[in-house]
Amino acid sequence: MIPVREELADLADEQREFTELLSALQDADWRRPSAAAGWTVADQVAHLADTEEVAADTLADGPRAFTKTVPQFATAEDFTAAGCRRGDGLSPGDLTGWWDRAAARTRRLLAERGPEDRVAWGFGMTTETFAAARLMEHWAHGLDIRDALGLPVHETPRLPRIAALGHSTLNYALAVARVQRPQGRTLRLELTARDGTGHVVGPADATDVLRGPLLEWCRVATRRVRGSPNAPNAPNAPSALVAEGALTAEGELAELAVLHARTYL
Repeated sequence: MIPVREELADLADEQREFTELLSALQDADWRRPSAAAGWTVADQVAHLADTEEVAADTLADGPRAFTKTVPQFATAEDFTAAGCRRGDGLSPGDLTGWWDRAAARTRRLLAERGPEDRVAWGFGMTTETFAAARLMEHWAHGLDIRDALGLPVHETPRLPRIAALGHSTLNYALAVARVQRPQGRTLRLELTARDGTGHVVGPADATDVLRGPLLEWCRVATRRVRGSPNAPNAPNAPSALVAEGALTAEGELAELAVLHARTYL
């Protein structure tokens, strides 16, 4: 069995950076509103701790595995809200410790699996994709905290994984938005990092092309556009990135990707 080496190393690096972010927070920062409407910074960490517990139990077929836990709630939003509330009353140190223990367990279990093993998360995915999804979650929620506190957002070598996840989950995103994918259309992403490095995702002969900064596409794919409330509360916000020239969409599918990309359940 070939373990998920590269993806796991990137996940560990992302979570190490998240630890550094939390350690730099003042006690008052934890009670401040985050960039996600209705969520405090503490809620962000509680959500990640709770979902890491579910992630670990999903890998181990434990009592809180995804297929056993999520159906207990009327909606996915109810499941998410309940996870946040588990952190109510916990100190910053207790919240950090809870998250750290759960995340470490998930990484240990991921290290025991092959990249193509299936994980019963959502509609099902490979271990490789699952590791990328956990990386994306930590980057996105870390971004919520950074944006709210006015902290700088640095590009990391891990962003291409999030960019690719935004491309591979496009069919799912359109289904959630109840938008039909245009027949016969394919999409290529041509993205550029701040250092000038190019990142291409998708077929060379794609009918549609989306061009622009790597970081801006990752913001769109995780629905974290600057200057607007997070994700579901501002469904049209990503279109501003096209209007201001940050992203260039050529073709109907590329335009739909900007509007509806979504890398999370």
